[in-house]
Amino acid sequence: MNPGSRVLALGHYQPATVLTNDDLAAMVDTSDEWISSRVGIRTRHIAAPDETVDRMAAAAAAKALAGSGLSADEIDLVLVATCTAVDRSPNTAARVAAQLGLSSPAVMDINVVCAGFTHALATADHAIRAGSATKALVIGVEKFSDVTDWTDRTTCVLVGDGAGAAVVVAAEEPRIGPVVWGSVPEMGHAVRIEGAPARFAQEGQSVYRWATTALPPIARTVCERAGVRPEELAAVVLHQANLRIIEPLAQKIGAVNAVVARDVVDSGNTSAASIPLALAKLVERGEISPGSPVLLFGFGGNLSYAGQVIRCP
Repeated sequence: MNPGSRVLALGHYQPATVLTNDDLAAMVDTSDEWISSRVGIRTRHIAAPDETVDRMAAAAAAKALAGSGLSADEIDLVLVATCTAVDRSPNTAARVAAQLGLSSPAVMDINVVCAGFTHALATADHAIRAGSATKALVIGVEKFSDVTDWTDRTTCVLVGDGAGAAVVVAAEEPRIGPVVWGSVPEMGHAVRIEGAPARFAQEGQSVYRWATTALPPIARTVCERAGVRPEELAAVVLHQANLRIIEPLAQKIGAVNAVVARDVVDSGNTSAASIPLALAKLVERGEISPGSPVLLFGFGGNLSYAGQVIRCP
């Protein structure tokens, strides 16, 4: 049994191809002004055909592993949060483990859509606390361009591709706080990836109302469970849905002194990848001091949510 866990290192990966709002305006009836004013997104990264979900996940994980100082053989758990993997078996986690040359880890995919990474991080924390794992790779990755209707201007302007990863290890002093998680199953239809071929659709106004009214008190509960007041947070990394959700939600949480991640402006909505992607960039740029408290809060598909306060690696 271990008293707790911590995030040791982070990594991220984004495809080289960038799709601008002007590019989209040439594809559908929209404009840079319309997109920027309504969702705050200016660009997004789009994966090439050979940039598969597992390859992007492995690239982000390799960067995190390199920064951790650990060897591949020391990883005994791989958790991949994704809702856009094409194949059912081998799962994405197994494919990542093979690409990184891991020896015999437990490998699991977790599909909680946009809240996937925070669910996976909590699962790794629980496994390490229980003694079932000692060193874990936790990855959020999406290739949303595969499930997007590029003729639907209400959804195609939102999405991007990419991956973010964390190495999580045991800690004498817990540096990943208790998770607060749940869902609103009866409203799960508000975010959908259904059909053959699968296509992303959502009821944007319903999601917006839920995110900006129901979620702030839940996020404050996350802080309470961690013993941190909102004004003590150094950073808030919410699911990067769009700025019209991120900014009012952060304000209602009361994180008045925090850096608020706004990676959605450059990366679009990358679903399960959005939190680790944004967090890894903030840490890489030195915008959060090591050891300072950071709120991670994911929400979206199924109308699921999960959040925890971590200490910055």
